[in-house]
Amino acid sequence: MSPRAGNAGPHTLAFVESPVQLLNVLEWAHAHAPGVGLTLVVLSPVDPMTRGQLRRMSDLARDEGHQVRWEEARGGPLAPFQTIGGLSGLLRRARRVVLGDPFSRYVQLLLTITRARDLVVVDDGTATMEFVGQLARGERLVRWHRKGGRPGPRDVVFAPVSAAARRRLTPGERRHIEIFSSMPMEETPAGVTVRANTFAWTRTRFGPPRITKGADMVGTSLVETGVVDDGRYLEAVHALATAHGATRYFAHRRESTDKLHRLAAATGLEIVRPELPLELIARRGPIGRTVLSFPSTVVHTLPLALSGTEVRVAVCDIDPAWLTENASPRAQGFLSGVTGTARGVHRLSPTAPTPAPTPGNPTSPSGPTAPAPFTATPPSAGLVGPAAS
Repeated sequence: MSPRAGNAGPHTLAFVESPVQLLNVLEWAHAHAPGVGLTLVVLSPVDPMTRGQLRRMSDLARDEGHQVRWEEARGGPLAPFQTIGGLSGLLRRARRVVLGDPFSRYVQLLLTITRARDLVVVDDGTATMEFVGQLARGERLVRWHRKGGRPGPRDVVFAPVSAAARRRLTPGERRHIEIFSSMPMEETPAGVTVRANTFAWTRTRFGPPRITKGADMVGTSLVETGVVDDGRYLEAVHALATAHGATRYFAHRRESTDKLHRLAAATGLEIVRPELPLELIARRGPIGRTVLSFPSTVVHTLPLALSGTEVRVAVCDIDPAWLTENASPRAQGFLSGVTGTARGVHRLSPTAPTPAPTPGNPTSPSGPTAPAPFTATPPSAGLVGPAAS
């Protein structure tokens, strides 16, 4: 076991379902529980890209001295029952539970079992902003891109569990709630402790990065979540990349392969499938002097992870015309708020999209564009070593 952490045990139990959640658990442990070994439970999803990043992040957690328990939580119809049954003993003994996604039905079920008096919510991206607001207003827990729609049959059946989870996440005489976040908090629930995530662990363990002269782009899953129209998104990426001379596109782990192939063919961008969360990839480098993004978590986290470097983060607003007819009524306001509250970023107005060229289309402005390759960031022997001097 690494000397960085003490003996892992049942006292602090963490649940994660995504690489970013796992990263933020490591940040929390570094900042507020030094020397304490965690028992970190990975509730594995089925998506291969997410699973791959979680495997890599699990290796980093073990190097920090934490125990990692990998659960095939979605490996068949009986998996949820087996997972919850196998974790019930740990949950009852845990004094502190750290979780990354209070909207997750899996996590909400687990919260009904735990007797822990200390609950810590770490960032799960921009969803944390919505969670804090809903908790402060006493609303039911609903993801921002679904808000405004009618509850489905599953929502109705699960409503009692969700309500019980919200009560567990409300502070009381015998229950302490902490939020560890790099996101801005416009509404802070009464009695909740908010601590800032400055990405100190990331900066200590990685970098500083080598900075290239060009620009890189960061992808989003706004198309996959039904918020932004697929064709409009492709046009916006093409216009932004052309205007700023971007050459690489760091894909979000949820972006579909079909969309990324079309994007590469139409824009000529090199598509990179990162093996780790972008904060670590950027800190390790190489990274462009300018990083272009649409409203997403990284407009808040990258300036922190890249603090002390010359990298500029620029964010392009979402034009209302890009939204789908099924987008939540709150989508535009929420996305604008994500951009408007970001610190240390350069704000760009939506670029008037020029239709992205399609392969073999002689009428496109720049002629046919050769498909760019898909790549993955290669493993690095120095990935978990000390920060470079």
